[in-house]
Amino acid sequence: MTGTTQEEVPKERPWLLHVDGSSTVQGSGAGVVITSPQGEDMEFAIKFDFKASKNEAEYEALVLGMRMAQDAGASHLLAYSDSRLIVKQVSGEYEAKEDSMVQYLQHIEELKTKFKSFQLQQIPKEENVKVDSLSKLANALKDCKTRRITVQHLPQPRAPLNIQAISLSDNDWWTPIIQRIDEGHLPRKRWEATRIKT
Repeated sequence: MTGTTQEEVPKERPWLLHVDGSSTVQGSGAGVVITSPQGEDMEFAIKFDFKASKNEAEYEALVLGMRMAQDAGASHLLAYSDSRLIVKQVSGEYEAKEDSMVQYLQHIEELKTKFKSFQLQQIPKEENVKVDSLSKLANALKDCKTRRITVQHLPQPRAPLNIQAISLSDNDWWTPIIQRIDEGHLPRKRWEATRIKT
């Protein structure tokens, strides 16, 4: 983990917050996953009704996640983002130059005071896949109303596959080919074996 901000992790288990922002031609959005100390996940895909740059979307995701965690009752919060810039700016290692970034930082500083402890750590994108998917899902929804999306796993196709058995006779042209595939041997007659190889 590359960047960290603020205090040490407390002895009582913290709430976990994973955030990611997304900005595309279709729009902007955020993915937020809040995990309680008991391991219960709350997942959110938030579509923005305003244009936001990638960095602004990342900041919005963090601000939204912090507010949601506070509303859920978190007092100790350990947050994760894959945005190096955001993590480094929040920790003070990088300076925010744009006015919008400065305003986001001020807002985050205010939100940090609502928690007994707060940490923000950078994680690789590969470890942030769930919130990345949620932020992209939010972008993809055109008419975004509050809704519940159920994801199910389908272990096999619902429609029966119609597989028909074919009876082979020694005289069919494809019999030597099928025998080659199934049994791995070529016909005894040299000209038939050459024909199958080519």
